[in-house]
Amino acid sequence: MSTISLYKPEDFKIVLEAALLAASEPMPLAELKKLFDQEFDDDTWRTLLDDLRRDWSGRGIELTQLATGWRFQTRPEYQVFLDRLRNEKPPRYSRAVMETLAIIAYRQPVSRGDIEDIRGVAVSPNVLKTLEARGWVDVVGHRDAPGRPALYATTKKFLDDLSLRSLSELPPLTEIERVMDLAEQTDETNRVAETGTAEEQSATPAEQA
Repeated sequence: MSTISLYKPEDFKIVLEAALLAASEPMPLAELKKLFDQEFDDDTWRTLLDDLRRDWSGRGIELTQLATGWRFQTRPEYQVFLDRLRNEKPPRYSRAVMETLAIIAYRQPVSRGDIEDIRGVAVSPNVLKTLEARGWVDVVGHRDAPGRPALYATTKKFLDDLSLRSLSELPPLTEIERVMDLAEQTDETNRVAETGTAEEQSATPAEQA
């Protein structure tokens, strides 16, 4: 097998492109640096990645920097078309799950008691289990208080799934609430269209807590 010699920035970008397209998970910069014998400073890496991102501008796929690294992903405006090719429906989460997630995201770290104080209702253990199973929240410690309640915070996977690099990029809470309301309306419309019967329209989603 012949070895490709790399001399120009374009050569390095091609290797980067191949590695990122082949990766199943976001690739951190430390992993990308293993691709080459040459050592580049951070400015050079930024230039290479930014140039590669511009190369893909205006296409259905974009290069994005996330909390855990870089990856190619479908542009949001085209995802709705790709969803039609999936045999499985995406999981639907109850409002209790989404409200709990929002509280954890914006107030973290928080205990179950904190969440209940904010929501004004008891939090079902299934709600937190659902978020932990999804990989969006995790226990990050325990409060120095009677019973040492667990403290919950969001994970890097949560940021990756929202295409964010850090918590500072979270949209305003009012925007999260609006998205949640729209999602609920869309889910209800889809359920009516899919089932066509009153009995099925009132069925509880499998993921609902």
